[in-house]
Amino acid sequence: MSTSDNEPGLYAAREPIFPKRVKGTFRNLKWIIMAVTLGIYYLTPWIRWDRGPSLPDQAVLLDLGNRRFFFFMIEIWPHEFYFVAGLLVMAGLGLFLFTSALGRVWCGYTCPQTVWTDLFILVERWIEGDRNARLRLHRQKKWDLRKVRLRLTKYLSWILIALATGGAWVFYFTDAPTLLVDLIHGTAHPVAYTTIAVMTFTTIFFGAIAREQICIYACPWPRIQAAMMDEDTLTVGYREWRGEPRGKARKDEPEDAHGDCINCMACVNVCPMGIDIRDGQQLECITCALCIDACDDIMDKIGKPRGLIDYLALSDEENERSGTEPKNIWKHILRPRTIMYTSLWSLVGVALVVALFMRSEIDLTVAPVRNPTFVTLSDGTIRNTYEVRLRNKHGEDRPFRISIKGDPSLRVSLEGTPYETVTVPADTMKLQRVYVLAPRNSVPATSQSSGFRIWVEDASNGDRVYKDTVFNGKVK
Repeated sequence: MSTSDNEPGLYAAREPIFPKRVKGTFRNLKWIIMAVTLGIYYLTPWIRWDRGPSLPDQAVLLDLGNRRFFFFMIEIWPHEFYFVAGLLVMAGLGLFLFTSALGRVWCGYTCPQTVWTDLFILVERWIEGDRNARLRLHRQKKWDLRKVRLRLTKYLSWILIALATGGAWVFYFTDAPTLLVDLIHGTAHPVAYTTIAVMTFTTIFFGAIAREQICIYACPWPRIQAAMMDEDTLTVGYREWRGEPRGKARKDEPEDAHGDCINCMACVNVCPMGIDIRDGQQLECITCALCIDACDDIMDKIGKPRGLIDYLALSDEENERSGTEPKNIWKHILRPRTIMYTSLWSLVGVALVVALFMRSEIDLTVAPVRNPTFVTLSDGTIRNTYEVRLRNKHGEDRPFRISIKGDPSLRVSLEGTPYETVTVPADTMKLQRVYVLAPRNSVPATSQSSGFRIWVEDASNGDRVYKDTVFNGKVK
């Protein structure tokens, strides 16, 4: 069954959104956040930090080759992945906290999709003009020299922004100055060029082409946010009891014939999502608050009080309709839900900080060799073999002394050296094979195993760590 020519199809073609420029408190706040976040992203790989002779002197480094993460004075090793997991938990709880208190402020101000989309729209506005000029250019069917010039300039600027974005990303994984020289000379690893190409494409597609479509259809958070919000959440809304009925007052009408909303569409024209906030809470709204700036500007011009569109809570509607004062803002923010999220967030943060300061600069893991479990030497001595991984988190080489405690009959021997001390290079993990031996008749005939403890001591400063393990073998 086909539709007739007069009937609309199942799907409508997307109509591009061209937000109008607006000035105000929230727009200025978004400019500041954009400058700070982009500055952090682009400049962080270039901050230098002394990491010794074997590592790049980079403050923030994702060393995938050695599976380590460096953040200024903090170094995360592979076995310490719980720090990364804890940070992810804190990020999730922080998102829940801010959403329950102030709606989708993350989406409206600091989400990378929002920040880069804002940047692309800013460049588009600089080149093609404000909303009306961009609309005329979009609807112009004829591709004259001016339209070609403007579009080429815009696309080239977008590509340069996206290229810088992809380039900055790869600098986090190796020494930035060295990689930059290699990229310019064409000698960098193919993975670097591939990553930059992928990042360039996705940045242009997400931020310049798809824009609000990513937030509406691809991002899961709009579907989740409702569970985080309640009637006390402060979010961008329209005071319809004050604005309705809409329209401009005429000379022959009484002053109260219309509400404060003059239906100027300023709030719609500045919205990067293309929605009308006067229709109520919507999935598409990212609470960027640009509609507040636009509406406040119109209210100033017509001599009406600000706040027709504002951050407000549903629980205040009844009070405001009756003319009484709404609840204090802190009563909206400090409520059981937000206090619970804050407590959990703080608890995880304190636990991570405590774990960070309690961890030792040396570490070890012990893995008994199971094939065979033990060996009986010609003189009757029983030998167990252990693979001991020694981690030196210091920036210089350290001598580690290995000893055992728990069974006085056991003695230790290191493979490759007659001594009980081995040097571990700076910021590395060394695999050392350790032999533990029990003389003949030192273990009771009824004993299958005995527990003992392997100690590792930093001979430079006396730091010590240990692991408990088991000696296997039966003396005959």
